[in-house]
Amino acid sequence: MSTTLQLQAADGHLFDAYRADAAIPVKGEIVVLQEAFGVNVHIRAVCDDYAGRGYNAIAPALYDRQRRNAAFGYDKAAMEQARALRSRLNYAEALLDVDAAVAALRPGGKVGVVGYCVGGSVAWLAACRLRIDAASCYYPSDIGQQLDEHPRCPVIMHFAERDHIIDMPTVHRFSTEHPDVRAFLYPADHGFNCWDRERSYDAASAQLALQRTLALFERHFFPNGGA
Repeated sequence: MSTTLQLQAADGHLFDAYRADAAIPVKGEIVVLQEAFGVNVHIRAVCDDYAGRGYNAIAPALYDRQRRNAAFGYDKAAMEQARALRSRLNYAEALLDVDAAVAALRPGGKVGVVGYCVGGSVAWLAACRLRIDAASCYYPSDIGQQLDEHPRCPVIMHFAERDHIIDMPTVHRFSTEHPDVRAFLYPADHGFNCWDRERSYDAASAQLALQRTLALFERHFFPNGGA
């Protein structure tokens, strides 16, 4: 079951969030953080997929502070609009919205975060600054400016060998400065998890990254092996 709900951040900001609920029994709670294109059809489908795997999922609309209902496809005009909003995203404010989504899920138990592109960077900061239980960060686009952050919970990173945004020296610097964080490298492009983008989607890499993400959540949500 899915719905759009309204949440309130600690600073009073009201924003929309897409929620997909799992059938009982529920394995856990996950905040899904958008790519540059907002909470679009793809991100809602990601939430639905996690719900189908037993996780309640919420995707907060991180662009609502700039523009309501900002969700885009992948044609040139849409990309230009999305990138303009993405360039103005305030990470401190985004974390307030993520924290509200975490609070909405917290009654269900442990909460993980998964994010993609700019959402991957938000997920990394959430792991470093918020009270969450695990985070999976896919090709976090601003990680080069976030290397001095240190996570408070288990984190895994997913990088792409042919990423045009995150270069390999940045990936190596991350691994050098964070040797305790598992960082996986895939033979793919930036955005390899997005099955709605044929040019960047890599099914094998996406499936392997998902397996690793699910294993992370299962391991830290149920450390003794039971749900």
